[in-house]
Amino acid sequence: MRLTILGGGGFRVPLVHRALLDDARRDAPGRCTELVLHDTDSARMRVIASVLETQAAGVPRAPSVRLAEDLDDALRGADFVFSAIRVGGTAGRVLDERIPLAEGVLGQETVGAGGVLYGLRTVLVATDIAERVARIAPDAWVINFTNPAGMVTEAMSAVLGPRVIGICDSPVGLVRRAARAVGADPESLTYDYVGLNHLGWLRSLARDGEDLLPGLLRDEAALASFEEGKLFGARWLQALGALPNEYLHYYYFRRETLRSVMESAETRGEFLDQQQGDFFTRAAAAPERSFELWEHTRLRREETYMAESRAATGGWQRDTCDLDGGGYDQVALALMRAISADERTRLILNVPNGLTVPALDSTSIIETVCEVSAKGARPLPCAPLREDQLGLMLQLKAVERAAIEAAVHENRDAALRALALHPLVDSPSVAARILNRAGLT
Repeated sequence: MRLTILGGGGFRVPLVHRALLDDARRDAPGRCTELVLHDTDSARMRVIASVLETQAAGVPRAPSVRLAEDLDDALRGADFVFSAIRVGGTAGRVLDERIPLAEGVLGQETVGAGGVLYGLRTVLVATDIAERVARIAPDAWVINFTNPAGMVTEAMSAVLGPRVIGICDSPVGLVRRAARAVGADPESLTYDYVGLNHLGWLRSLARDGEDLLPGLLRDEAALASFEEGKLFGARWLQALGALPNEYLHYYYFRRETLRSVMESAETRGEFLDQQQGDFFTRAAAAPERSFELWEHTRLRREETYMAESRAATGGWQRDTCDLDGGGYDQVALALMRAISADERTRLILNVPNGLTVPALDSTSIIETVCEVSAKGARPLPCAPLREDQLGLMLQLKAVERAAIEAAVHENRDAALRALALHPLVDSPSVAARILNRAGLT
């Protein structure tokens, strides 16, 4: 099986490779035998290739690694295409965060005005990739991790239909941590999770037909034992009656998070821009140390994940069990196994809505529990959404679709609508000034 990674010079590519090596050690059916990397930055791609070479040393049946400078060459013959591109690089993320902050609103990679700006810059590139896949590798499945993942998956699905599936590590992390808090094996549980990417809720957590979530919500000590409990606090989680995705902290605690970001010496994007730039420079100069440098940098990256939200809620440190970096790579591998070897499984994925949420049309990309097989991913029925959950979903879906329209059709009114309708942007005037600062008017 051939896997092509677009964004093959990305910092997190070794995590996917690590999961592929686990499959190789087990000689898993349908495992990847050839990994093709493609990136617009060939120097970074070569650094990542050196990390992979060290990581694979001594692993029997490790997939071969090939670097492809040409996109069409990278796609040709692919069984799966993993899209993890970053249009504009980390420097673009810095602007996505700083421009909104200059107007007093949150700038974040996927949330708020920053997420909209990132989407406006990315949708056309992602659509072009989808068209190239359809032409060159029509039988390939595309797994999208490019952010904003829901918006980008929806844009690509207009070309590829159900053969593009979006993934994210946040929901699987939430389920894993909630399972740990109730003393259960995540594999033994069924659960109800629904929303949009970075905007979803875990609403049941059942073992042998018994829902364990109400008991967890009543247990303040258990809630305080994991990240989402610390982020949102027991009182608010009990009022919600659900466990929100960590990114909902930006919505529920907007003032506190914005204040924390404004008071920080640097944004998350600035931190990553400096950190990753330093890693790639040092690793290029000493390729024999590339894996060691990567692992050190990765650990620091995980330790500082969502630092501004944690600072707004007491400045607590992440648990060591949440620092291994595993998440989206495991989802991607489980998804590929299910499709290539027909290993039926259930995963939380970004897929067309179908009839899952009646208030949204069937083509809207939602994030929910799916049954996956060789036929692809099918969303499972879920309990009705509460008004507050559905309201946020509808508003953010309008933002996503306006951003797609703005990018595809160069529609300035749609761009203004995408920003001004976002619940974290408080006026059309602010939205217009953000677009002007970003050179999009």
